[in-house]
Amino acid sequence: MSSTDTAHPLAPGWLTLPEDNAALDPKVFTGQYARDDQGCITVDGVSVAELAQKYGSPSYVVSEDTFRSRARGFREAFENAFTPMGLDVEVYYASKALLNTHVARWAQDEGLNVDTASGGELEVALRAGVDPAKIALHGNNKSAAEITRALDTGVGRIVVDSLPEIQLVADLAQKLAVRAPIMLRVTPGVHASTHEFIATAHEDQKFGLSLNPSVEGQDSPALQAIAQCVALREHLDLRGLHCHIGSQIFAAEGFGQAAERVLALRQTVAERWSTVLPELDLGGGHGVAYTSADEPRTARSIAEDLAEHLAGLLKNSELPLPHLSFEPGRFIAGPSGCTVYTVGTVKTVTVSPGVQRRYVSVDGGMSDNARPVLYDADYTAVLANRVSDADPVLSRVVGKHCESGDIVVRDVYLPSDVTAGDLLVVPVTGAYCWALSSNYNWLTRPGMISVDAQGQVKELIRAETVNDLLARDTGASAE
Repeated sequence: MSSTDTAHPLAPGWLTLPEDNAALDPKVFTGQYARDDQGCITVDGVSVAELAQKYGSPSYVVSEDTFRSRARGFREAFENAFTPMGLDVEVYYASKALLNTHVARWAQDEGLNVDTASGGELEVALRAGVDPAKIALHGNNKSAAEITRALDTGVGRIVVDSLPEIQLVADLAQKLAVRAPIMLRVTPGVHASTHEFIATAHEDQKFGLSLNPSVEGQDSPALQAIAQCVALREHLDLRGLHCHIGSQIFAAEGFGQAAERVLALRQTVAERWSTVLPELDLGGGHGVAYTSADEPRTARSIAEDLAEHLAGLLKNSELPLPHLSFEPGRFIAGPSGCTVYTVGTVKTVTVSPGVQRRYVSVDGGMSDNARPVLYDADYTAVLANRVSDADPVLSRVVGKHCESGDIVVRDVYLPSDVTAGDLLVVPVTGAYCWALSSNYNWLTRPGMISVDAQGQVKELIRAETVNDLLARDTGASAE
């Protein structure tokens, strides 16, 4: 099928035949990508073929400059939007998206705080040298050990997620003779236009304290939590309210609605307890472009929309202006990274009479990118080691795991001559791919490489070996 033919009957409506096999869609292949004189994809000037040869395949490749510029750009956009209103702003990098000591240092260098969601993430941030006062600890089921470690090291905030956790934090703070700095995570009841598994502001999910009463005539869990914190103020320093409506969200409305409901709660607290909560965290979750079908907003657009909405909400308030914070993760890390794969088996199957689909198998799959099987996430891919003039063919890029759902890219046009040994690049894998990686089928997890703006390559995380896995197997004898 040539690029002038009608689109394949199995292709989704948004997928169009490529005019040029060498072209890179700038929406998903952002500024770090190009092709060299041999037609090979480069990341900040370094050939992915060279990287694969030296570090193996599959490999995660991260553009340090892209990560830094997106972090810096997000912070500056929000400062520029809110500072003229007299509002102080901090940005926390949501490190669950992508975290290692190098990434934590990049975030700190660019003026971001670091949000962690477990004791392990907290330890990485501390090992990276992040100022504990600039670290937050999240989690819906924090252990006593995790909370104790956070209090011992002096983290800037613990985001409390439930009524029982309030008492737990207070008890541990009393034992340590400290006053725990906490934020209350509330559930604003906002519908986020995203996959059900990554929408976090509706009522029927595990996170946060609802703004709606559980029993008619009683206070909501959020108000009960505030009353509990006020009663335990000797041990708890209630800094403010936190909310997060979900992830990979493009529409602006949900963020404004959440801000409105959280500000209303802040007003109620001031009236009932004569307590002004100084801080509000409005979370993150802003979407990025994984395919040409996605329409992400810029950091500037996001910030200006929120600033305009908040200006209206705060205009008639007699309370002091709150200190605001935001938590981008995917928005920074996602477009910063890609995954390089090597093609293995290629086969064409007949789906129905006269309709075929080609399956292109690569040397990774759901163990290095679980998002397609978890969330039906879409990605794209390109032939990376050369440019081909062959006709584009509708293809499905799949992994090597023993699962039919092991899909890397559900629908993409690739040249008809793609064959074993070719390289594919899947962009926008910087967020949640390494973080969700596994050893399913005893595949070893890929390493992670960074390239900086000068083309200098650094191994951030070495690739695992089978011996690494066997080292934890108590029945395996050493060779």
